[in-house]
Amino acid sequence: MAAPIERLGIVGAGTMGAGIAQVAVQAGVAVWLTDAQPGAVERASERVGEGLQRVVARGGLSAEQRAAALARLHHAPDLRALADCELVVEAVSEREALKREVFRELDGIVPPSTILASNTSSISITRLAAATRRPDRVVGMHFFNPVPVMRLVEVVRGMDTSEATLERVRALAVALGKTPIEVRDYPGFVSNRLLMPMINEAAYALMEGVASAEAIDQVMTLGANHPMGPLALADLIGLDVCLDIMRVLHTGFGDDKYRPCPLLVNLVAAGRLGRKSGEGFFKYDTAR
Repeated sequence: MAAPIERLGIVGAGTMGAGIAQVAVQAGVAVWLTDAQPGAVERASERVGEGLQRVVARGGLSAEQRAAALARLHHAPDLRALADCELVVEAVSEREALKREVFRELDGIVPPSTILASNTSSISITRLAAATRRPDRVVGMHFFNPVPVMRLVEVVRGMDTSEATLERVRALAVALGKTPIEVRDYPGFVSNRLLMPMINEAAYALMEGVASAEAIDQVMTLGANHPMGPLALADLIGLDVCLDIMRVLHTGFGDDKYRPCPLLVNLVAAGRLGRKSGEGFFKYDTAR
């Protein structure tokens, strides 16, 4: 049986990093959270506190348990503060060069036994592992947004990822209340290899005037019983993130069936990124 992870480092205090931190401290794991952007960790801590308060309101935690969980969340000023962590999850922006640099730096800080995991949704784990001297201890740990709600974790096995590493990561996912699914290291893994082409094709249908954005989404919610239409889902994910993943698929497979829709490209160029900017395929009330 794999030894439990008791000290978890998280690099990146955005939406995903905060969500991972919340489920970890709620499960009894001590977390060290860091981000290069000033104020990001403080904002993430507020989101964690708000998320835990919602769990209290639903009866899932007592006020005392919430306070104890928050006490397990530590602000790390930089990567060096993660030196004693048994596993570090990287959750920075979906840019391979940035992720490789984070892995390279971590590799020189944490002990050889520490597992380095990436929350990437599409980038090759094997290439990230090549930036380190421990490719057997590098793995994908792809959480889904919103992390406290979504049960799936794609556990991505790179070319050199060891069975012992996979076992510890699977055990951690279960301890966090998630269902780990092992996948191989191919562009987009399974989730985004299926999801992003659907979103991209919905964008093509909108660009070509096949139907309105509302109608396209209704076809999938009412006709395929999806909880959310592909265009609304793209707005929730972020159109810039969707475009990044489509480019990874296009480059990785060299197949034009993954060519990003020009409408998606133009929306991102215009800064219309979805919910986070107030407009994407749909418009949103950012005052709320």
